[in-house]
Amino acid sequence: MVNKLTHLAIIVDGNRRYARNRGEADSQGHYAGALKLEKFLRWTKSEGIREVTAYVLSTENLKNRSFIELRSLYKLICKFLEDYIGDAIKEGVKVRIIGDMSLVPDKLRKAAEKIQEITKDGEKYTLNLCLAYGGRLEITAMVNKFLRQQYWYGGKKEVTEEQIGNSLWLTSEPELIIRTGAASRTSNFLLWQTAYSEWIFLDKMFPDITQKDLKECIKKFEALERRFGK
Repeated sequence: MVNKLTHLAIIVDGNRRYARNRGEADSQGHYAGALKLEKFLRWTKSEGIREVTAYVLSTENLKNRSFIELRSLYKLICKFLEDYIGDAIKEGVKVRIIGDMSLVPDKLRKAAEKIQEITKDGEKYTLNLCLAYGGRLEITAMVNKFLRQQYWYGGKKEVTEEQIGNSLWLTSEPELIIRTGAASRTSNFLLWQTAYSEWIFLDKMFPDITQKDLKECIKKFEALERRFGK
């Protein structure tokens, strides 16, 4: 039986190393990554994938990157969101921003709110952009939500896995995660949602990824025997 891939996640990694290997500034690597993300999304649509989750900016990035680099990243992400609105409307894409947008500048937060509002009725394809996102932060936010709702103190002493899953920022679960950048770690990405996801780690930096790479990853996924603990 061939596995059907409907939800693909991608950890966008290696943009800075791509630029440095070419003797360019880090900002050029991020720009190359943004251009490649646009192409990558088109490729996934051509493969019949209905939902993509892209890990673009982590909470660790916010803590460990320089002010100058972050300022450049914020500007680039804003431009990506603004430029993508037209295509999203035309192609029936629903864009969702996954993360704590209180951690980023107002201009980026407003751009995120705008694209989500304008594309909320998209039904052909879903793009989840993880910005200011961390898996531990997401789970912490979920726990605090339960505490506020008194799940544990209002006579209801237990919660179910279903309630937890439905209370996370991202309630869907990807079948496959691709990570570029020659790293083989999960980097605090979708800690709950990827419990039974398949992972493929690529040695290429994200700007170097090709449509052929995507097709090969999908082919590997389709051929896997997914046991789910059986």
